[in-house]
Order: sequence, then structure tokens, then C-alpha cells
Amino acid sequence: MEAAKNINVSSTTAIQHHQESHEEHPDLRVLGLLTFLTSESLMFGGFFATYIFFLVSNEVWPPKETEVELFLPTINTIILVSSSFVIHLGDKAIKNNDVQGMRKWYRYTVIMGAIFLLGQAYEYMSLGYGLTTNIFSNCFYILTGFHGLHVFIGLLLILGVLWRSRRPGHYNSHKHIGIEMAEIYWHFVDIIWVILFTLIYVLSVL
Repeated sequence: MEAAKNINVSSTTAIQHHQESHEEHPDLRVLGLLTFLTSESLMFGGFFATYIFFLVSNEVWPPKETEVELFLPTINTIILVSSSFVIHLGDKAIKNNDVQGMRKWYRYTVIMGAIFLLGQAYEYMSLGYGLTTNIFSNCFYILTGFHGLHVFIGLLLILGVLWRSRRPGHYNSHKHIGIEMAEIYWHFVDIIWVILFTLIYVLSVL
């Protein structure tokens, strides 16, 4: 009996020590994500700077055989930007301890992100030029394709949140860092697209 009591006391002490240790060390996952997104921003910044260099160095940009159309990309932009507001509603829902509300808004975000990627795929198929046609087409496919990859990764993150939220109590108003990280990443993807859309599409038709 005495040995059992000692084991129980030791277990309780270990748990308390673990909890205190956890409280002493704040969760740095969001900071890690922000650091990663900073590095991604620098990479996109390099791509944008290169594109601007070609833009200002050529009298005709884009070349006539690689012109872009604005209608479908504009619809895609509206869908993707709107999805940022939708995913934020999911974040607000979980902060009110509404898991089902969060799941609903995150599902809508997945649908909107998937529509964006399908729209981009349709645009690729309808264009009359490829990656190696000229320097503009090379920039176009690399920039939009790299961004599309980030959208796909964002969808995987959101789907991961939805999968984990199936377990009762996994997310609540006090424990939802995974949800916040998915939202932060998705906002990043949207901001990058707005810049990309302005450079490649809007400035190309002006």
C-alpha cells in the first residue's frame, strides 16, 4: 500500500511539473509559422522584383503572342479574397466555442480554394502559349504556378483542421492554435495573390 501511495504521489508530481514546465515555455508554433512566411515573402519578393525588371525593360509587355485576359482571373480573385473573410468567420466561431460553426466556414473556404485552383487550371488550358514561349510566359507560369502550389498547401492545412476537429474537445475557445495557423497561412496566400494579380494581369492590360 505504501509503495502504491508513493507511485501515485510521484505520478501526480510529475504531471504537475510537466504542466508548470509547459506554462513556463510558451507555444512558439505561431512564431515559427510567421518566420516561415517571412522567408516565403522574401522569395516571392525576388520573383516580383524580377518580373518588374522585365516589365520596365521592355517597350511591349507582355509580347503580343502572350497576352492575358482579365475576366476569369478577376472572378478567381474575388473568390479567393472573399475566402479570407469566410475563414475568419470560422476563427470567430471557435473563439465562441462553436466547433460546428468553425467546421462550416472552413468547409466553405475549402470549396472556394478548390474553385480557384480549378479556374486557374482552366485558364492554363485555354491559353495559347506555354512555359517556354518567351520570358513573359516563363514568368507567368512560374509565378502563378508557385502561388497555386501554396493555395494547395493551404487547402491541405484546412482539411487537416477539419479532420482533427472530428474529435470531441480537440478544439475549443481556449485551444485553437491549429485553426489560427491555418487562417494566418490562408491570409498570406491571399495577399500574395492580390500583388501577383496586380502585376501580371492589371498592369498587362493598362
